[in-house]
Amino acid sequence: MSDPHSNHLWQLLWDYDPNGLIVVDANFYVKLVNPAFCTMFQVNGDDIIGQPASTILDSMDDFQQAWDKDMVVRQTREYPSYNLFVKQVVFSIEEEGVIACIMVDFSHELSQRRELQKLKRDTIRKVNEVVDHQMKVVQEIAGLLGETTAETKVSLLKIIQMLEKEVL
Repeated sequence: MSDPHSNHLWQLLWDYDPNGLIVVDANFYVKLVNPAFCTMFQVNGDDIIGQPASTILDSMDDFQQAWDKDMVVRQTREYPSYNLFVKQVVFSIEEEGVIACIMVDFSHELSQRRELQKLKRDTIRKVNEVVDHQMKVVQEIAGLLGETTAETKVSLLKIIQMLEKEVL
């Protein structure tokens, strides 16, 4: 991979990858970030190189676990201060003394899912309101029908009594 063409391709991949990429050293200081990471976290790459990654990332637990146990850590993380929801893969590269993290932003999908859930909740609430309103109307109609039926019965009974008196 020392061929200049391969290095150029790797640089292009790094620059154009839509996923956020960050590399930190064993002490969690930022070594590299790609443009997508900078966009996700609203930072300038030159400003954060050499800085503790904890100044941007809420927790370094996944990085610590990947380094200590030499394992790949897959995690879903929310970074509320950046309105960001990511699936991240953190892994160590011991021979280089670094830990890398790939972050796939799915904030938009999550936002859509939350909007759909809100729409469903609102729809359920509206349906309940309509059903409640219709039940009240039905009860009012039934009450009115009951009153008029009772009044009609009373009137008819009076007519019957009057007719019975005349017949007898």
